[in-house]
Amino acid sequence: MIAIMGATGNTGGRIAETLLARGERVRAIGREAKKLKPLVDKGAEAAVGDATDAAFLARAFAGADAAYTLLPPDLRAPDLRAFQDRVGEATVRALRGSSVKHVAFLSSQGADLEGGTGPIAGLHAQEERLRPLGLNVLLLRPGYFFENFYASLGLIKRQGINGGAIGPDVKLAMIATRDIADAAAQALPARDFSGIVVRNLLGPRDMTLGKATRIIGEKIGKPDLKYVQFPYDAFAEALVQMGLSKDVARLFAEMGRAFNEGRIRPVGGRPLAGSTPTTFESFADQFAQAYRRL
Repeated sequence: MIAIMGATGNTGGRIAETLLARGERVRAIGREAKKLKPLVDKGAEAAVGDATDAAFLARAFAGADAAYTLLPPDLRAPDLRAFQDRVGEATVRALRGSSVKHVAFLSSQGADLEGGTGPIAGLHAQEERLRPLGLNVLLLRPGYFFENFYASLGLIKRQGINGGAIGPDVKLAMIATRDIADAAAQALPARDFSGIVVRNLLGPRDMTLGKATRIIGEKIGKPDLKYVQFPYDAFAEALVQMGLSKDVARLFAEMGRAFNEGRIRPVGGRPLAGSTPTTFESFADQFAQAYRRL
């Protein structure tokens, strides 16, 4: 049995579907039964509850020998780090003494740093909680998600620009979430990691947001689409206007600064083993379809 937190999300959902298609026993963990039903229809068990509840997670992990874990996002949390800590501590309490022996955790580039990295600092804290458990732990550290660009759909449609706090010429390791899921879906049933293992997932190549925006512009028929860097305060205020809490907005601006200052980067550079197959151009085709549906 493999238990999967965030089973309705970008990574957890694909992991669950992939494992079910391979005949694996899957327990899909999520907050809403309705959203888990498509996985249940394909053969998964459902565990419905709150990820901050250690007793619930203990029941969700019961009988499983491997688990995919994460800190689910809460973009309206008044104190995001406190929320991350509650989920992280509940997860560790549930794992301790459970039947789970192999754990994959969705972390991030920059999780080697203790602070100054916005929400990534919460992932660092969870890595530190997992290390002393005596389990086999795979720390997945992906780069910047391709899917982050979906947050810019409205800005591009309304104002004809893309933008954010990160500079247009900062090189980022960018990756499709499907490739993160595929890495986890391969490792969890294979149980091919022992002790504490850090695995960088970096996408096929580094790219700047300026370059990525030009690729998107070409796909949506706006070849002159520009990426604009916003001041940190203005960026945070724009996020608040979009419905994010002030604390989450502040942390995202802090993360942008950390990227700009070169502090968030793959430990050990870009080894070939960290490359993943999905190209940004193929993602941009999907982005263009979403843009046209607006």
